[in-house]
Order: sequence, then C-alpha cells, then structure tokens
Amino acid sequence: MSDTALPAALLTALSELLGPTGLLTDAGDTDSFCTDWRMLYHGRCAAVLRPATTQDCAKAVALCAEYGVPMVPQGGNTSMVGGATPDASGKAVVISTNRMTRIHTIDHADLTMTVEAGVTLKAAQDAAAAEGLMLPLSISSEGSAEIGGILATNAGGNNTVRYGNARELALGLEAVLPDGQVLNLMRRLRKDNTGYALRQLLIGSEGTLGLITTAILQLQPAPRSRETALCALADPQAVLTLFAAFRKQDPAAIQAFEYMSGTSMALVNSLIDGASLPLSEPAPAYALVELGSPRADDSLRTLMEEVLGQALEDGLVTDAVLAESESQRQALWMIREEHAEAQKRAGASVKNDVSVPLSAIPEFITKATAACEALIPGIRVAPFGHIGDGNIHFNLVQPEGMDPKDFLAQDHAMMDTVANIVRTLDGSFSAEHGVGQLKTYMMPSWRGGAELDAMRKIKAALDPQTVMNPGKIFPQA
Repeated sequence: MSDTALPAALLTALSELLGPTGLLTDAGDTDSFCTDWRMLYHGRCAAVLRPATTQDCAKAVALCAEYGVPMVPQGGNTSMVGGATPDASGKAVVISTNRMTRIHTIDHADLTMTVEAGVTLKAAQDAAAAEGLMLPLSISSEGSAEIGGILATNAGGNNTVRYGNARELALGLEAVLPDGQVLNLMRRLRKDNTGYALRQLLIGSEGTLGLITTAILQLQPAPRSRETALCALADPQAVLTLFAAFRKQDPAAIQAFEYMSGTSMALVNSLIDGASLPLSEPAPAYALVELGSPRADDSLRTLMEEVLGQALEDGLVTDAVLAESESQRQALWMIREEHAEAQKRAGASVKNDVSVPLSAIPEFITKATAACEALIPGIRVAPFGHIGDGNIHFNLVQPEGMDPKDFLAQDHAMMDTVANIVRTLDGSFSAEHGVGQLKTYMMPSWRGGAELDAMRKIKAALDPQTVMNPGKIFPQA
C-alpha cells in the first residue's frame, strides 16, 4: 500500500465497490499514473480508482467527496501541461477511465457515435471507419489519448481547420459531478436551446468541474477521395500564402494544413527510425497539405496540381511531392506526427502551445525566434503546428551539450518571452493543450479580473470542497 493511506472505512467501501482490479494501492501499480508523459511532474497518490461504469464512478466520487479526498481524473495520461498528474502530497486519488472502453452505438442517420470516456481516439476512429464513416478529430497521441480526456481539454488537432475542435464535435455528454451526481446531457440534438449549454462548460474544463464518462460524437462520411502533398518553402510567410491559395480555390476541400519548421523537421529525420525527407533537399519551412472529399470522382488531384503548379512557377514552393498511394500518404503523415517525439529525444524542451490570428503567424514566428535565440544562445527553436487555424506549437529544445536541468530551470523565462509576443498580437498562451498545472501562473495576467472571477465562482458552485482536480487551471491564492 502507498505510504499515504486512505481512511480505513473509505478504503473498505471503495474495495467492495470496485473490486481487486478497480482499486490499486501498491506503489508499483500506481506509480505510472503519477507521472506525466513529458516526465515534468512526479506526484503521488493514495490510490488509483478504476471504475468500469458510470454508476460505479459516481458512487466512488460520492465516497471520496464524503471524506474530502481530492480526486484527479485521468484518461490516457497524455497531457502536455501536467493536467492529469496528482501533486506530491499523496492525499489525492487518481480516477482512471481506462476500464470504460465500450463503444455503444453508431447511428448512420444521425451520423453520431456514443462512446465511453476510456475509449482511445484511435479505437473510436477505427470503429467509425469500419462503418464507412469518419471521426474527424485527429491528434498525434490518438493511439493512447482517451475520449474523456480529449473532451476535458477540448483538443484540436490536425483537422480543426475543417471540422473544428472537440467542442464542435460533441453533441452530448454524461459526467459525474464533484459530489457524485450524474449529469446526463446525452442528447443527439443539433438544436437544443434550453438554458445554459452545460456540456460546453465541461468541455475544456480539464476535469476541474467533473469527470466525463460518456459522449455522443458527431461523425462525417468517410473521404472517398483524398490528396496529400508535402511542400518545401522559404519561410512561414510563404506557407501562409500557400494556404491562402488553396483556400481561395476551394476552402471546403482543405482537410488539414500543417506547418513544420526546418529545425523541427531535421530532428525528425535524424532521430526517428523510418523517417525520411522525400524531397530533393532540406528547406527552411514545410507544409503538409491534405484535401478530402466524400465524392469518389472529385477533382482533388487537379486542384492540388493546379495550385502547386502555380506556386512552383511563382517560386512560392521550391519543391513538392504528392502521395501516390495510401502507404505514401501515411509516410508523409508519420513525418508530421513524430515531431513531438523527436524533440523529446533531442533533450529537454519547453513547449509553447499558442495561437495568434492567421495573419500574424509569420510575424510571431520571426519575433519569437529572435527573442528566444537572444535569451539562450544555441537554443534550437523548433516550431510546427496547425497553421490553418492559427495554432503554433512553438517548441524550444535545449542547446546541444547543455545540462537539461539548467535549461528547464529557465522554462518560465522562455514561456514568458514567447507569451509576451503572443500578447502583442492578440493571441492566446494556450491553444489546445490547456492550462493544467504548468501554466496556472499565467492566468491572473491573461484572464484576470471579471473573467477569472467568473471561473472561480463556477468552480465554487460545482465543487465547493475543491476536491476535483485541485491545482489545475487556477493559480494558488
């Protein structure tokens, strides 16, 4: 048992409720739930609760609330900001949804699927695909990220430019509130104007207002025609100009439009097995363009060739390759999806998940790069991201040979340097990763006054004991 034990009566009640596989107390079993994916936070917990149903989850939450035990909801544990990691006190329990893995229904008329919170995004995608449909949400961690956590953080991803964030894809939710009540918002309705949209309050709340257990997600017809290209360009301004060229021709055809810097691409090619740049030579910037349509005879190839042909003629694009098969398409996407892993392997990194208006992207990247290089000579500035929706992962990798601890000791200085530039461009310091515990200190200056006060009042109304995911989003008083 962990060295911070729960009250005996609570432990007995939880054991009877959840059974031997639903309650973990040995440190060897709970340790992996107490460290985040980036290895930035190493907490402790009194136990890990693994309910298999919403009813068991509600009963477990009610028991913990009765004893005033803090609870940390956790899905696939892929948070980039420590949003699902307990603190070091060992007083909290982690409530994992990894046993809630049922896909209940797929409705072709409504184009929806009903899934439990512990279903991975990849499993949900595969289930939709087997029915000739598509769940359009796509993120790098989709093999391990779970639906509940994705909704709790309002994840965005590669297809936001066309289909929106998780918020736009969720029609209905079921959640357990901090006192154990079950909030049933499972309505498959496009129109439901009956008071506050409580599901939207839970989406993006990072588990601070309740624990999502089930969701109704919107689907799309599966693409029957798809074209993908990797392009080499001179700089971010050229990437943005290329995006505008595609959008001018047919904005509805754009399924994804991803930017990658030369530095970040070089890390992928050098550190990821199987990654290979399919262009004649490296470039300062790259764009991964994907067009899609549910029509089998759509002229996407013609559209892709016409826009890229003109861009090559104008010197906007210096080189490009089009996928000629599904395996080639997947190889191009693998290059994009491995950027975070490559940066992790390159050493310590500071991740700035920011957004700015599209027109400000080139200015932001130029100014932030110069500022960070002046702050830490030799730093490897490796931005990439969703240029089609203004979300840039402005990631900073330690200089070669630098002690990782010395680099991370300056994380706030680097984050503030980037955030100050974002602020001048009317952007946000968190686009899709959330606040977690990493960025709570930024909230007063960015969201202070009436906005943060309103958030605190909502939190106090739903969680007066402050037991649901404490230490996340809100700065310490």
